[in-house]
Amino acid sequence: MKTYDPHKSATELRQASSRKMNSRVLAMSLIGVVIALVVIYIIYSIAMPAA
Repeated sequence: MKTYDPHKSATELRQASSRKMNSRVLAMSLIGVVIALVVIYIIYSIAMPAA
């Protein structure tokens, strides 16, 4: 395996960027929460009797 950084081993080069993964998890969690809130709002608005 070619290493572009002489101070890193082959195992270290295979590791993913932790900052990128953290932002991906944060974005997916935020999207999941927004979708859940929209679904709950739709269910409650359908269940409410018309005034």
